[in-house]
Amino acid sequence: MAAEANGETTGHRDVFVSVYPRLKSELLEDPAFEFTDDARQWVEKMLDYNVPGGKLNRGLSVVDSYELLMPGKTLDEHEIFLACVLGWCIEWLQAYFLVLDDIMDGSITRRGQACWYKVEKVGLIATNDGIILRNHIPRMLRKHFREKPYYVDLLDLFNEVEFQTASGQMLDLITTHEGEKDLAKYTYPVYRRIVQYKTAYYSFYLPVACALLMAGENLDNFIEVKNILIDMGTYFQIQDDYLDCYGLPETIGKVGTDIEDFKCSWLVVQALERASEEQKKVLYEHYGKSKAADVAKVKELYNELNLEAVYHEYVAMIYQKLTSLIESLPSESVQAVLQAFLKKIHNREK
Repeated sequence: MAAEANGETTGHRDVFVSVYPRLKSELLEDPAFEFTDDARQWVEKMLDYNVPGGKLNRGLSVVDSYELLMPGKTLDEHEIFLACVLGWCIEWLQAYFLVLDDIMDGSITRRGQACWYKVEKVGLIATNDGIILRNHIPRMLRKHFREKPYYVDLLDLFNEVEFQTASGQMLDLITTHEGEKDLAKYTYPVYRRIVQYKTAYYSFYLPVACALLMAGENLDNFIEVKNILIDMGTYFQIQDDYLDCYGLPETIGKVGTDIEDFKCSWLVVQALERASEEQKKVLYEHYGKSKAADVAKVKELYNELNLEAVYHEYVAMIYQKLTSLIESLPSESVQAVLQAFLKKIHNREK
């Protein structure tokens, strides 16, 4: 769905990682289903393969954000545990999205290993595994938060963000799907809408919203915070699109393929806005093709249009805008949360 978000996180990683086996064990002993040995082994393998393998930044952000929202207070072990549970619920959500996304995209690898549906004996059973991953989330919430006053708000939050993300995925698929390649659809409003719904809500807003609910806040009072986080998600994706083309593989950890994959990337949207009719013909002829010569033609055009300079000017403007918006917020603890997010994104530039 989206690139791994939010950069490096703080010192809760060991505690966070230690919570995963407990949650997995609880789910494998769920009294709502009478597990056979085969079923338990399958689910355990599926969880271990898909849930804990990423950078865990979304999940860790819940713990980090909750700590920043409670300045001057030393969090006890149970409070940290509950924040970790919510963080893992987001990691489960991410795993659910990725398992199904890889099937839809026909992807081969994910996180340095074969996509789950490509694993021997899995195949399209992976679709049901995705459904199981999604259904684990309310099971975990029910077990650990049912008595909390914000329990219903948590359920509503996860349901709403899931709907927004699935709708963003739908928009992405119908806009960029293989076989219907049409660069005329690639405009900035379309790009922003895809990023907002497909990535920003669950990667940036959801972790902070979970922490706010744990801190006893009403999310209706934090609409401006939500808007800032959505803008941060857009900033992050623009940065990711730039690095896909201009970043060094040894630095970003992957070889970029947005051009070959006909992605609705920020770079191609900017190119289309700035290109002459002749230059647009080059894009239409070569964008979305896998041959090295085609990719080189597109990159050559990006250089002609000086998109590196356009990018640096654009992100500097976004960074300044976000900094000003954060500083205008009344709560210093909320400011601290958002500044931490913004710093992590900005540091990717270095």
